[in-house]
Amino acid sequence: MSQEHEDHGHTVAAWTVSGLLMLGSVVATLGVVVQNWTVFWVGMALLPVAGIAGKVLALMGFGKPA
Repeated sequence: MSQEHEDHGHTVAAWTVSGLLMLGSVVATLGVVVQNWTVFWVGMALLPVAGIAGKVLALMGFGKPA
């Protein structure tokens, strides 16, 4: 295995983004299944929050080192 890929995704920022994306997807899917559009849009609102949280955490030093 090459050295540059050993730490791929093993950061707080990456795990936070992954967790929030999964949570948002599950909430949005649940909203569609029960036909509650408010729940759907709450889940959809979590998706950009995941990206913002990941970027903020990376800037705070919790991302992959440069």
